[in-house]
Amino acid sequence: MKSRRSPESSCRTFAVSRRGTSAALFLFACVMPGAVTAQEDLPPWQWPEERIFAEVERVRAGRSLNPDSWPGGARVAVLLSFDVDNETVWLRNGDTNVGGLSQGEYGSRVALGRVVDLLDEFDIAASFFAPAMSFTLAPHQVGLIQASGLHEIGIHGWIHERNNQLPADEEERLLRMALDRMTELTGSRPVGYRAPSWNFSNATLDILRELDFLYDSSLMADDRPYEIMANGEPTGLVELPVDWILDDAPLFNPLGDRYASPREVLQVYKDEFDVAYEEGTMFLLTMHPHYIGHRSRIVILRELIEHIRSKPGVWFGTHREAVEWVKAQAGMR
Repeated sequence: MKSRRSPESSCRTFAVSRRGTSAALFLFACVMPGAVTAQEDLPPWQWPEERIFAEVERVRAGRSLNPDSWPGGARVAVLLSFDVDNETVWLRNGDTNVGGLSQGEYGSRVALGRVVDLLDEFDIAASFFAPAMSFTLAPHQVGLIQASGLHEIGIHGWIHERNNQLPADEEERLLRMALDRMTELTGSRPVGYRAPSWNFSNATLDILRELDFLYDSSLMADDRPYEIMANGEPTGLVELPVDWILDDAPLFNPLGDRYASPREVLQVYKDEFDVAYEEGTMFLLTMHPHYIGHRSRIVILRELIEHIRSKPGVWFGTHREAVEWVKAQAGMR
């Protein structure tokens, strides 16, 4: 078990090169709670530099863990992931309107089966992240996902809570509850975490380390896997980065303000994969069964998979498999 870092202070020495000079200015940033409290009322443009450094360095991308090649000598890794949110998108807000809950129920009743059938047709492994309450409401989903023996199940919170609106102890309590419930429902302890709505709080990293998670997939600092840094120190925790442009939820919600047609989104996904293939890196796509599992959307997922499989040297894997591979290639324990 990892111990939490002390909140008493955050100290770090930084070397900052000034433009036009060869010398470096060394700043020793040591921010005490009282000092931070005194600065809380200041607008950001009046923050002292040590506070800016301390805020930015709290959670930061470390070394790239992109391997020279992926399993089987593959050129690119394709990591398909599905956030099985269902009713929790509404329940987390206390919204119990029947129409919204029925939209969520579509995910477990119809859409997840379509997604799993498509993956199994192509013999493709994927990762499924679920709030514990989603599987509690519809436990048959676990059997659907596990039937092929290909897929991974990870943690996506308790009820799709917003971490940065919770006290740290409440965030930890909910994550421990989720971990216990998901272990009970799936038969094994999940090792991967994706923050609900990618809502990574100031406490999330410490909690993940304390609970010995293998990896996170919530942050956006790269297109390649990397090691997460905490206050300038490597943590050993691997990040599989995500991005909103590779998330179906904002674009496939017809009631949202960013709606795009499935055909337009398919072209974006193809272009993202093609560049990842050229670079020899990773293509990670985040989807939601209650969106991607509708008929007109499952069609474009099929076309995307067919496009990807038309290229030689492509490896499809779970997030866990990808992390275990990159850690082994990097010599990480």
